[in-house]
Amino acid sequence: QVPLVESGGGSVQAGGSLRLSCTASGDIYSTRCMAWFRQAAGKEREGVARIYRIDGSSTYADFVKGRFTISQDNHKNTVSLQMNSLKPEDTAMYYCAARQRGCGGDISATDFGYWGQGTQVTVSS
Repeated sequence: QVPLVESGGGSVQAGGSLRLSCTASGDIYSTRCMAWFRQAAGKEREGVARIYRIDGSSTYADFVKGRFTISQDNHKNTVSLQMNSLKPEDTAMYYCAARQRGCGGDISATDFGYWGQGTQVTVSS
């Protein structure tokens, strides 16, 4: 297991910004691919963004392109999600996830074995 600890959730009005962070235990090669997922009440978990930690390449879900940015700080073993122009429909529990092998294909929850505890994001209109 690779413990993942998230932080940075909270409440904000529509149009506002939040930054989520996820700190992983272990080295970069145990978490080559890291991602953010979210799950709104009554809905399935969906992939938001993903980063390949070896070269920093990233992938985004269409519904966050241009608004969210995933980044990493390898010295701190942290991956962050900067969320701008937030909308009420972004309200959800946000989860950090990681896997040892590289990134590829869709941002699918079934491809990730390590998960954080989740952090709530609430956007009011």
